[in-house]
Amino acid sequence: MPVSILLLTLNEEQNLPACLEAIAWCDDIVLVDSFSSDRTVEIAEAHGVRVFQRKFDHFAGQRNYALEEVTFKHEWVFHLDADEIFTEALQKEMEEAIGNPAFDAWRVPSKTMFLGQWLRYSGMYPSYQVRLTRSPGFRFKQVGHGQKADIPLEKIGTLNEPYLHYSFSKGLSEWFEKHNRYSSDEAAAALAHRLSDSVDWAGLVSADPSRRRMAIRGLVFRMPMRPLLRFLYMYLFRRGFLDGRAGLTYCRLMATYEFMITCKIREIKSRDK
Repeated sequence: MPVSILLLTLNEEQNLPACLEAIAWCDDIVLVDSFSSDRTVEIAEAHGVRVFQRKFDHFAGQRNYALEEVTFKHEWVFHLDADEIFTEALQKEMEEAIGNPAFDAWRVPSKTMFLGQWLRYSGMYPSYQVRLTRSPGFRFKQVGHGQKADIPLEKIGTLNEPYLHYSFSKGLSEWFEKHNRYSSDEAAAALAHRLSDSVDWAGLVSADPSRRRMAIRGLVFRMPMRPLLRFLYMYLFRRGFLDGRAGLTYCRLMATYEFMITCKIREIKSRDK
C-alpha cells in the first residue's frame, strides 16, 4: 500500500512488537524515538524500521520534525503511537480514501481498550484525531497535550474504521505518570484560553467533529466543578455505566485527571500572583 507510517516512541519495548506486527504490510515505517533507555530502538531496527532520535518537546514538535526532516517513501503518512494497533478494516478504508483528491488529511476514530474490553460508551467513541496526512507540506500545531492539523477544515476528511488504543498497556502507574505531565499542559492551555479566546458558540453545533470538540473544551475551561461534571457526563450522559466495572473505573480515573488539571490551574494562578 502506498502509505508510510510514522511512529513516536519512548521506552516502548513492551508495546512495539504488537504494533509493528499489525503494520507488517507497510514497506516504509519511520520511528522518531525520544532517546529510549530500553530495547525500543533495537526492536525497531530488527524489524527494518528507519529510526531517528529527537528530544521530546511535544507531540506536534515530534511529528513536524519527521515531516520536515525525513524523506518518506510515500506521499501519504499515517501517524501512529506504539500503544495503538492498526486493523485490517482501517487499512482497506485508508487505501480507498487516499485516492480522493479533495482532501489533504483524514480524521480517524479510535477505540479505547481497558481491562480487556472496548469502552464503547465511557471511551467517548467515536472521538477523532487527524492521523492520515499528505506530505510534504502538512504540519501540526500543539494544543494542550495533543495536536491538531494546521490546514483548513474543508481539506480534512473523516474515516469510519478505528484503530485500537491500549493506553493502559503499561499499567496504572505509568498512566498516572503520563497524565501528570498532560495535566500540566492542559492547565496552561486552559488559562491561556480564558485570557485570549471567547467561547465558540457556533462550534458547539458544528458538523466538524474537531471544531465541535474544541468548542466544548473551551466552554468546559470556564465551568466550575469540572471533575464532577466530567464524571457525570461520561458515566451518565454518555452511558458509561453500560461498560460495567471497567466503565466506572475509567470514568473515575478521568475525573481524577480533571481534578489534577484544576489543582494545577490554581497552582499557576497562585504562583503568578
